[in-house]
Amino acid sequence: QVQLVESAGGSVQAGGSLRLSCAVSGLTFNTYTVGWFRRVPGTEREFVAAISWGGSRTYYSDSVKGRFTISRDNAKNTVYLQMNSLKPEDTAVYYCGTPRREYTFVVRTVDYDYWGQGTQVTVSS
Repeated sequence: QVQLVESAGGSVQAGGSLRLSCAVSGLTFNTYTVGWFRRVPGTEREFVAAISWGGSRTYYSDSVKGRFTISRDNAKNTVYLQMNSLKPEDTAVYYCGTPRREYTFVVRTVDYDYWGQGTQVTVSS
């Protein structure tokens, strides 16, 4: 059974930083892309960042590019999202996810099949 578990989020002031982690089990971790997504209540889940199975390829949404960094440690089956220069508009529930297929680099929400439970990030002005 595939499981993804996000670390606790938190509350920070604008300009601050947070790091999220996503521990993955139940699949061969180093053959899967992992993505981060977020959702504000009343809106659709939106893509934030993705990293390929070996870590050589990353992709970011325009809204976070230059501020967020996605990375992974395949020895620990964990993906990280370092969030710097946080803005109030980054406030959302953050989710990590994986697609069903190995060796597939995808960034659309519909291409992801397994999800964590989500963690709240709140940025105050």
